[in-house]
Amino acid sequence: MKNKIYKICDFKEWEIAVKKGVFYGSKIDLSDGFIHFSTKNQLKTTARKHFKGQKNLVLIEVDALTLPLKWEPSRGGDLFPHLYVKWKLSGLEKTWRLSLDENDIPLIPI
Repeated sequence: MKNKIYKICDFKEWEIAVKKGVFYGSKIDLSDGFIHFSTKNQLKTTARKHFKGQKNLVLIEVDALTLPLKWEPSRGGDLFPHLYVKWKLSGLEKTWRLSLDENDIPLIPI
């Protein structure tokens, strides 16, 4: 397992979460029943597969050791960090506003 994990979400969703001090998840998270995170190595594929063409995104870096994560197999059997409770915004390290490249894929700054 990695110490740093990442969440991509809509900037307005993130603003609301910061004001409330808790993140319940974005639409896909609420539908799946857990908050999706990615490791650094999974980020570019996550951005391309799930966020192509979406503007006003933010990337959040989190200390994975602060959350009760379940590491579960997903794309190609790779283990992804999932959070099955509301996120009380513990472990925040950094955030970045994301822009899109010429193919409308979010540019990952790390």
